[in-house]
Amino acid sequence: MDLSNHTALIVGGTSGIGRELARRFAAAGTTVAVGGRSPEALSELAEEGFGTISIDVTDTVSVASARDAALARYPELDTVVTMSGVMLLEDLRDPAHFETAETTIDTNLLGTIRVIDAFAPHLVRQNAGTFVTVTSGITFLPFPPMPSYAASKAAVHAYSEALRAQLDGTGVGVVELVPPAVATAGQEKVNPHALPLNDFANEVMDLLSQDPTPHEILVKGVLMHRWAERDGTYDDLVARRSQALTMLPGRQG
Repeated sequence: MDLSNHTALIVGGTSGIGRELARRFAAAGTTVAVGGRSPEALSELAEEGFGTISIDVTDTVSVASARDAALARYPELDTVVTMSGVMLLEDLRDPAHFETAETTIDTNLLGTIRVIDAFAPHLVRQNAGTFVTVTSGITFLPFPPMPSYAASKAAVHAYSEALRAQLDGTGVGVVELVPPAVATAGQEKVNPHALPLNDFANEVMDLLSQDPTPHEILVKGVLMHRWAERDGTYDDLVARRSQALTMLPGRQG
């Protein structure tokens, strides 16, 4: 994936991994616009020189409006990264968890689909481009305190595979970015093994520059998740990760 002389929209790139990738893409020679909901974050990014687009991926009208604004400003747009997501604790013994499940699926899965649906006709018309979807190591190795998050990311993985197959021959590629825990957005406070953001971004950029670009961008820190079933470590790792259920209210002790 040649990141020089391209134009990318990073939806959900106002913080953390997304913001760092925006900076890395720009440094590699890509014109970058960032989409998100936070006016404050978008203002900060504008001050850094990025284009900014207001978008709420849970709102079809907002997504359509953002698409129209992006294509009017960047008619040469050829790369769309869709990474908006929420990561919420959820106690399945409590019926009230359903609201959390709805929010998670609407943002992480349906939000991804809305963005892809909005921009696919443009990329297909120009016979060139790339969708970058963002999943998680939890796609392949569930984290029991966050069941709907795991389910949503597993669904985005499956959707990405199907999308790649359906777009074959159109000139539009699909790349899936699979982060492990990265030391951003508070992860470093709860997970001492979280990968430093700079190290993660370095590995991602190296993998993206490979020819051909891998269908899945797997940094070293996520390989244990991705291949747990193949390597026979899945059951033991899930059991260990289940110890984190004590994070849930009422589960301590």
